[in-house]
Order: sequence, then C-alpha cells, then structure tokens
Amino acid sequence: MRVGVYVDGYNLYYGGRKQCGRGTAGWRWLDLRALATALVAEQGHIWPGAQVDRVVYCTARINSTFNAGGALDQNVYLDALCAANSVDHIEFGNYISKVIARPLAIANRRNRPVLTTPAWPIIVQQQDVPIPDATFIASVATWEEKGSDVNVASHLLVDVVSGAVDAALVISNDSDLKMPVREVRERVPLGVVNPGGGYTARALSGDSTDGVGRHWWRALRAADFRARQLPDPVEKYRKPFDW
Repeated sequence: MRVGVYVDGYNLYYGGRKQCGRGTAGWRWLDLRALATALVAEQGHIWPGAQVDRVVYCTARINSTFNAGGALDQNVYLDALCAANSVDHIEFGNYISKVIARPLAIANRRNRPVLTTPAWPIIVQQQDVPIPDATFIASVATWEEKGSDVNVASHLLVDVVSGAVDAALVISNDSDLKMPVREVRERVPLGVVNPGGGYTARALSGDSTDGVGRHWWRALRAADFRARQLPDPVEKYRKPFDW
C-alpha cells in the first residue's frame, strides 16, 4: 500500500516548539521521512504492508529582511531535507509582513482575550467626563505564513483522486483542512497526526469506519521529534548550532 504524506510545515514547527521548548535544542533538525515511516509502521495492524511512497512538505520561506538568521537556518534545513531524500517535494506558500491595528488586550486563564480598559493612572475623558469602557487601539507589526494549508489540501486531493497513493497521512492539526480530510476518507484510508499533542481538532476527528474505513489518529510527543533527527551533517549541510 503506497502512502502519501502531507506535512504542514509551520503547524509541525509550532507543535514541536510547544512540546519541546522554543529555546531547547535537539528537535528541529527533523527527518520527515523517518518520522512518517515510524508513524505508518505503528499502524501495521490496520495498514499491513504500508510503505511511505511520497512526502510533500508545505512551508513558506522566512522573510530575511526581518529575520536574517531564521531565514538562513531555514534554507540550510530545506537543503538538508532534499539532500537526505527526506522529502519528495517542497511546496512553498508565502510569508507576509504587514502592520495591523487591534484592540489592546490581555489573556485570561483560558488564553481568551480580555480588552484593556482605562484605569488609573491612564484614563480617557471626553469634555472632562471619564469614559470607563474606552478601547485602546494598538498598531503592531505582524508576520504570517500563508498558503500551507491550501497546499496540503491540494496535493492531498490531487494524489488521492488521481490514484497516485493508496492511503494518506496528514501531519497537521489545522481545522481548515476539514473538507479535504472528509473527502479523502471516502476514498482511501487516512491517518491524521496532531503535531502539538493533546486533542485532535474537532473538524479533523471522525470514526475509524467512516467512508472506506481503516482511519487512525495520533498526537506527536516530544520524544517523537527527538528520536527522528537527520544526520549531522547531511552532505555539506550542518545543523544550526542551537538546533
């Protein structure tokens, strides 16, 4: 059984950072094919004879103008992935920068926004009358990745509908993939892996018997990242010192 693997690069990165720690080394030099192969092998009881046939990595290049070091490290990693045959195809989205205006807020215990209102010593008045529910607006710079979810969905659907793969593995917990994931389950067995641990997004959940059946779900753990690292070096490409 030929398995296609479709990776949302930024979802995977932030999942690893959540579990392993942003400033912790030993998890970012990830061998995607080795990780996918191990995940598929775990499901040998429901996917007997399954082999990883194609690994598609969807990401976006970091803007070097605002993060030169990050862009350089990313380029080394992408080159190493290709040199190690850890991926078959890299699909690039966009990494955009812009300025946005948003209400000033703090997070509550559930990480939900609570708008900041005037309080001593900063108060808002209109004609000497206090306005206790006034909203502060902050203008901030933001950097966003765009397109990885769409690229994951596109490659997934094209490969399944064209018969290029017999089963699929999606490494992402992005609920925007709800429709393609649902449609794929009607056609081939599908595994969904949540990079961040915890619960799978409700939009990506389901039953193992939906559609053609033999579907499964898995959440990554910190040990999964650390155990599946690329060699160092990979040909001429060396792991960044703090990775």
